Amino acid sequence: MTDVTGPAIPATGGPDANATQDDDKKPVKNSRSRSAKLFLRDVLFILLAAILISFLIKTFLIRSFYIPSGSMEDTLQLNDRIIVNQLEPELTPISRGDVVVFTDPGGWLDEVEDTRNGAQVVIDNILSVVGLTAPDSNDHLIKRVIGLPGDVISCCDDFGQISINGVPIDEPYIKVPDADSDAAPDSFEITVPDDKIWVMGDNRYNSADSLYHYMEGDPSGGFVPIDDVVGRAVLISWPADHWSWLDNYPVVFEGVGKDDEK
Repeated sequence: MTDVTGPAIPATGGPDANATQDDDKKPVKNSRSRSAKLFLRDVLFILLAAILISFLIKTFLIRSFYIPSGSMEDTLQLNDRIIVNQLEPELTPISRGDVVVFTDPGGWLDEVEDTRNGAQVVIDNILSVVGLTAPDSNDHLIKRVIGLPGDVISCCDDFGQISINGVPIDEPYIKVPDADSDAAPDSFEITVPDDKIWVMGDNRYNSADSLYHYMEGDPSGGFVPIDDVVGRAVLISWPADHWSWLDNYPVVFEGVGKDDEK
């Protein structure tokens, strides 16, 4: 009888089989490791891009502030958050009626009590890291522009209204003690110097604005240098039930400019 023998077949689970299985696993492990590195790289890139974009937005486009006082009631409430367009006045001119944020012209600011609660402080701190909230809101003021360079502003006429270049204006946004109150707490007549603006709070009888500092004999004369303007407030962003665009009421100031009189 002829003895027929074939090639030896290694038993399942023998040394050669284990080596083959380990070799098969190596590409999988390498692939997973490479994927993890790529993921971490992408996350880092996204974070860096977000920080850069937020920095550019904060520096050149928009910025957020919170309102630390009631001087702009009822347009703005205490602790409202606003979005400020920083392209004004750098690229677009200031207009009468604009609500603007500006740095202290010199001695206008008293120490303001921080009335935010703990959650609001945490949210503002997080947003300030990415450039969406200004940590220095207490170092800025917000008022409405009433006069531009060259404007002659006076108050009050027989109807209790402010006049700009001899044209009385009807201001629907102001808050006064009662219906018979004048549009300003004091009588005055001023001419706005070059490169300055005259600003007033909408809460006319409770605002340390241009008129207040003018009547106090402030060295600034109550005028704000245009260079001190950070930008125009365009939107109430928080709280949600206050969300609205901020109007600069162009109809109110229509015809008051010297160019408009031609």
